[in-house]
Amino acid sequence: MTTRRNFIKETGLLAASFALAPALSHAFAPAQRPVGIQLYSLREIIAKDVKGVIEKVAKAGFKEVETYGYAPKGSFWGLSPKEFKALLDANGLKSPSGHFNVENYISTGNLDDIKAYIEASNILGAKYVVAPWLGENLRKTADDYKKIAERLNVAGELCIKSGLNMGYHNHGFEFDKFGDKTGLDILITGTDPNLVDFELDLYWAVFAGHDPVELFKKYPRRFKMWHVKDMDKEKKNWNTEIGKGSIDFKPIFAKASLSGVKHIYLEQETNYKPDHIGSITTSIDFIKKSLL
Repeated sequence: MTTRRNFIKETGLLAASFALAPALSHAFAPAQRPVGIQLYSLREIIAKDVKGVIEKVAKAGFKEVETYGYAPKGSFWGLSPKEFKALLDANGLKSPSGHFNVENYISTGNLDDIKAYIEASNILGAKYVVAPWLGENLRKTADDYKKIAERLNVAGELCIKSGLNMGYHNHGFEFDKFGDKTGLDILITGTDPNLVDFELDLYWAVFAGHDPVELFKKYPRRFKMWHVKDMDKEKKNWNTEIGKGSIDFKPIFAKASLSGVKHIYLEQETNYKPDHIGSITTSIDFIKKSLL
């Protein structure tokens, strides 16, 4: 039986849901996200002609790039952070995040490297300092992952003070189990969501036997960045252009709001020697036409 009280309550909730829905859609709709590229995809050619490669990336339709390989007080393929920022600006590109080697910090707790990465990231106008890899010696036990989570939190506090966030990018090994939890479970539950975000590599999640959508359900809004790369239909440990492989990206992109994704990066990584610019162009075209 519908009482007046229930009617008011139900209609009020319905009205609230309609009011909220556009805001949520606007906040997380993947179609409103520019497509970026992790420049590691072009590792075989970028150092030879960084200016020419960045120009080609922009012409292919990318709006964002994610850097890699910067060492403390180093350079981006021979360009200082200021010079690289000028190059990006000249081509209408932004760099919201970068991959930086954090292994020394995780081992020692010395924040000097993190401070250098923050300095370079702020020059680029970035939002995230991302930990991209952990050597096997750092991740042997559940306690190791707990220590990593603690140090990510500390680095995250420093990043926040500088207007940035800390990020963590997975491979396949984070899905190894320690009892009833994976390494990724330990990292996500052990980090403060206000300090540390995650960059979910969709390929590596699938490679390890996990459905990215189920991860979104388990940890809603924790995956603010994605790496999008496809799996060769015959060789699981090989990549191919997006849309030519075995991963069905449509249901993943359909749940972008649950992920909380803000930055989508194409990456081509393992055992793959493509026509570099032609390959990334094929991939971005598929993402724009079929997934966004």
